Amino acid sequence: MYSEDMSTSDRLIESTRELLWERGYVGTSPKAILERAGAGQGSMYHHFKGKPDLALAAIRRTAEEMRATAAGVLDRPGTPYERIEAYLRRERDVLRGCPVGRLTMDPDVIASDELRAPVDETLDWLRERLAGIVEEGKEQGLFAAGLDAESIAATIVATVQGGYVLARASGSPAAFDAGVRGLLSLLAPRDDAPTT
Repeated sequence: MYSEDMSTSDRLIESTRELLWERGYVGTSPKAILERAGAGQGSMYHHFKGKPDLALAAIRRTAEEMRATAAGVLDRPGTPYERIEAYLRRERDVLRGCPVGRLTMDPDVIASDELRAPVDETLDWLRERLAGIVEEGKEQGLFAAGLDAESIAATIVATVQGGYVLARASGSPAAFDAGVRGLLSLLAPRDDAPTT
């Protein structure tokens, strides 16, 4: 399942990431982690203090990956609208849901300040990055000057996260796609906006 070059600690982290996404914190047992990682009984405690420590490493890695993926799209060349559109339309496993967003629905993660912190920091980072892009669009005259960049950024994040929920509930990515199309139509640059 994992590369032979991957260290035991990396296999444990990757296994935990997958299991947290699939089963949540409570459903992710040390036994399941070890089985998926192909690691021996004492491996987890050799590399980590215990399940909470391993879960934190897995959540941090998931959060870092989400930020890197989003930055890879949002930092591309293009108008602010094109960059937001690219973020909204990027390739996603919509029916599987967002690995970070799913953590917000896990009561054990939310109850722990330590486990919740990387999730909260990542969503804050994403909202701030999107708000900055909306501000760029306002400065360029692409978006209405009266738009509240922070509110629009929160709406973009809510559309993506809510789209995952609706798609999973219906068993079809159509609901996600409809939300994206609707938001993009609301954000479409003004007809009199300057073109690049």
